[in-house]
Amino acid sequence: AYICGEETGLIESLEGKRGHPRQKPPFPAVQGLYGCPTVVNNVETLANLPHIFNRGVDWYRSIGSNAKNTGPKLYCVSGHVNKPAVVERELGVPLLELIDMCGGVRNGHKLKGVIPGGSSVPILRAEECDVRMDFDSLAAKGTLLGSCGMMVIDETACMVRLALRTARFYAEETCGQCTQCREGTWWMEQVLHRIEHGQGKMSDLQMILDMCSNMKGVTICVLSDACAMPVEAMLYKYREEFEYHITQKRCMARE
Repeated sequence: AYICGEETGLIESLEGKRGHPRQKPPFPAVQGLYGCPTVVNNVETLANLPHIFNRGVDWYRSIGSNAKNTGPKLYCVSGHVNKPAVVERELGVPLLELIDMCGGVRNGHKLKGVIPGGSSVPILRAEECDVRMDFDSLAAKGTLLGSCGMMVIDETACMVRLALRTARFYAEETCGQCTQCREGTWWMEQVLHRIEHGQGKMSDLQMILDMCSNMKGVTICVLSDACAMPVEAMLYKYREEFEYHITQKRCMARE
């Protein structure tokens, strides 16, 4: 289950329980698997260690865009590119360079946006994509590096449908412990489904923004935030498409 990507949810699952994230503290390093101190790391982090031990910290720090963003990184480039791929480059490689390395936007279409760090982070509009793929540069643009799972979106994509699919994914993957996540993701999917099918109202847009505000920073884990942040950004940055769906009962991207 997706929720078991959260470290305490993973520990619960390993103990034979439902993968429900735990309240923290205590943190896993103090009380983790079967009550013992436990370190949980991403496999990519562990894969870096032999190289650092063999070549030294200075070598590792020499790779990257600046002194605060160092080391190699795996970028999973998917979506509307001609050659989706996992690319290993330095932390801080230009985003547009990664798209070029994957053959550019498919079928000669125009770039519409990029989700730089997996489905849980805010989207960048095409004009915001001249940015380096590191923590600080993306934070300055109001988004996150996240898992480095880049999702490239071309001009044919419907942002309302993308928002709906995002909400639907998190509604299906929530563990249901926290009210704001369990109810918020479900209701967000319902409202977006209504808009996508030409049955929405203008007041639905403010309702979505209110739900996003009420879902962030109030739950045991960040799955609720992971649903709210991308949907909120899609609505703010492509609001005209949502309004068109409501007023014209059809998709602007298909015109």
